Amino acid sequence: MIPMTLARIAQIVGGELHDVDDPCVEVTGTVEFDSREIADGGLFLALPGARVDGHDHSAAAIEAGAVAVLAARPVGVPAIVLPPKPGDVPSRAMALEHDADGSGAAVLGALASLARASVDGLAANGLTVVGVTGSAGKTSTKDLLAALLRPLGPVVAPPGSFNNELGHPWTALRADADTRFLVLEMSARGRGHISALADIATPKIGVVLNVGTAHLGEFGSRDAIAAAKGELVESLPSAADGGVAILNADDPLVAAMATRTSARVVLVGQSETADVRATDVTLDEKARARFTLTTPAGSVPVSLVVHGEHQVGNALAAAAVALECGADLEQIARVLGGASAVSARRMDVRDRPDGVTVINDSYNANPDSMRAAIKALVSMARTGRGQARRSWAVLGEMAELGPESVVEHDAIGRFAVRLDVSRLIVVGTGRPSRAMHQGAVMEGSWGEESILVPDIAGAVAVLEEQLQPGDLVLVKASKSIGLWEVADAVLAETTGPKGSEAEQ
Repeated sequence: MIPMTLARIAQIVGGELHDVDDPCVEVTGTVEFDSREIADGGLFLALPGARVDGHDHSAAAIEAGAVAVLAARPVGVPAIVLPPKPGDVPSRAMALEHDADGSGAAVLGALASLARASVDGLAANGLTVVGVTGSAGKTSTKDLLAALLRPLGPVVAPPGSFNNELGHPWTALRADADTRFLVLEMSARGRGHISALADIATPKIGVVLNVGTAHLGEFGSRDAIAAAKGELVESLPSAADGGVAILNADDPLVAAMATRTSARVVLVGQSETADVRATDVTLDEKARARFTLTTPAGSVPVSLVVHGEHQVGNALAAAAVALECGADLEQIARVLGGASAVSARRMDVRDRPDGVTVINDSYNANPDSMRAAIKALVSMARTGRGQARRSWAVLGEMAELGPESVVEHDAIGRFAVRLDVSRLIVVGTGRPSRAMHQGAVMEGSWGEESILVPDIAGAVAVLEEQLQPGDLVLVKASKSIGLWEVADAVLAETTGPKGSEAEQ
């Protein structure tokens, strides 16, 4: 962030100084909500949580080097104290889950104000803010985009999926006077959420990847999701002021957002209407795409090292932004050819010594990303090592689908059958998991090919017993399921089916 005095921060956030000897002392370090991450010159956020109240760690943060604490009440150390403001930010923020007195809302509201002031100051001096939204692919696109922009100047991007009312301003405050590009993920579970995030750090370039069914339970329909995602393009500056909207030409609900913005529109995709296109797309034995990147500036061959055909769209969106920021085609192709997955548990492909391949895509899941991962699994099974490989899909529940949850899980089970996945292990005892299993059985009369197990241990036991060298295993579910434990357990095994070493 821009260095600021405590007096200036108090003015920006509407707080009062408590136990501060010198209001002119500057915050020169980072803003942190974890006292263990505080360094000299930082500012500590005292946020209430389900098990821990940050106010109780204020003294430790000061001892670690914090200049002051941003708090909802006096904490006995230098602090900027905020009046409670219930409902000041949308209630979905994780810090507000146990916020009956409004203290978390007050601190988050102050964090947003501070981030806005810092980013506005940096933008006036040349910082370019890029916002990315979509039902799926935000994090992968953000990672590719950060890699493409780094040759052009210093980049700040969120770790993992820091994309809500806490992670968004926290990331924005990592930008300083040396930062040239600030890349931000923008998520939503309701109308107005993306508008609020855009108000904290207004993008100059906005990317909308797709409109799917993630968070369908909260929105109610894909049209409502499109309305919320389109808030990003509505927030952009006009074309005359340098605003650019990067829209997916292959998704009609996204392409239609061109009418909702005064920014210049750049369409990306495999459609002939796209300004930045992929043609001649092929996949190798690990579902890594090769294609020709065609743009108004020319064409260049691209070979991705990330896995799955869905990464083509992500790469096109990132390339379009990079072109707008001054990258040339050869540079884009070179960087995309070396840009591996950065964020954990997203299409993380690893091989065991015995040839078993594990695709760990367990960070999160919705119907669209689930289908994309299954397609990648099947592609790898069909094209690898000169012959078809046996494929396993270990799938858990997809959260936040509302009344459509059972129907969507049933459809995924049927989809796995239609794509000819060799074996399906469905993890869980709830209605959605049972629906996925039954959908698979009803679609293909699989019998034992689809297995319903109650928990992670059950899935691991089946795999330990039945996996054979050369098999492929996809692990995917919503984050709350914690299905990465299956991937970790399979990777820890190196001998294949039980008894195989002795039999050899």
